[in-house]
Amino acid sequence: MLQLAVILPTYRERANIAPMVARLDAALQGVAWEAIFVDDNSPDGTADEARRISQTDPRVRVIERIGRRGLASAAIEGMCATAAPIVAVMDADQQHDPALLPQMLSAVQGGEYDIAYASRFAEGASTEEWGRPDRVKASGLANRIANKVTGVELSDPMSGYFMLRAETLRADAHRLSGVGFKILLDILATVDKPLKVKEFPLNFVARTEGESKLDQTVVFEFLVGLYDKWLGRIIPTRFALFGTVGAMGVAVQLGALWVLLKIVAGERFVYGNWSESATFNTANTLAAIIAMTFNFVLNNELTYSDKRLRGFGPLLRGWAQFALTCSLGLLTNVGAAAVLKTIGFHDVVAVIVGIVLGSVWNFALSSRFVWGKY
Repeated sequence: MLQLAVILPTYRERANIAPMVARLDAALQGVAWEAIFVDDNSPDGTADEARRISQTDPRVRVIERIGRRGLASAAIEGMCATAAPIVAVMDADQQHDPALLPQMLSAVQGGEYDIAYASRFAEGASTEEWGRPDRVKASGLANRIANKVTGVELSDPMSGYFMLRAETLRADAHRLSGVGFKILLDILATVDKPLKVKEFPLNFVARTEGESKLDQTVVFEFLVGLYDKWLGRIIPTRFALFGTVGAMGVAVQLGALWVLLKIVAGERFVYGNWSESATFNTANTLAAIIAMTFNFVLNNELTYSDKRLRGFGPLLRGWAQFALTCSLGLLTNVGAAAVLKTIGFHDVVAVIVGIVLGSVWNFALSSRFVWGKY
């Protein structure tokens, strides 16, 4: 009878698949287990490698996700796709030691603990072989913030290596955000009942093959996860991000306009005394294009990181589509404000309502036509 499912989210991990299966086989002798690789359509053939192994080893399965990305959502999808009563999540990059799995399984199977997890900072753990003191410091700060959010004092709540009963996960799977980088933090912050947690010291080592999934957006994703838990049910997280980027774009446009007028056109930019000349109109148009490009790049990297456009062709096409949606949003903004003004609304109220409606329109069109249906 199946006892344990090990969920391994992957992206560009082809060279790590076979060694990880071998390590699981060695560590889980006497345990009925399966490994589910949840791959975000890796271009290096990671899913194909997992399928190749599964032809001779039925314990290996693969879920290949098309058109969506994200470590947290991949872990949730994998944990919901097994019949095993207990599920574990770990990285496939060899940084997590499978030898801890039997001890973690005993802790959860015994009923004394709800979650067992491997900590990089528990007594007896080590990050020396990781060779990244900068990441150690950053992880320490993130852990302190995470403890405040979850109310659970753990030495490493940002760990990506943990185990729990599948029924515990499935009971609240619909409430998990799947946003951000660490699914354990999501679970601890979502489940209402207090969870008894057992930690195991982990010797965290450097990855052997492939590339790290910790790209330049990891800090941003962590903050997004915190926001989603605090305010995500009031203002949808992705819309909040889209609006924040838009507000930053306003500052970028004003700054670009100031530079263009002062340096390129040789005129001084003075608030309340803008030139109405052709020079100003040209400079303002260029500044708007710069701001729009800034918004597109930031939204592509952050707001829609799970649907990120890659390659010159897709980026150029996406930029053109984004420009079109922004122009339609601008018409909505100005038109709504004009209508409200004519029926007696205060100028400030009319402008704010116009901005909100324009933003919603931009968000809806961009989500559908630039980054796919959301």
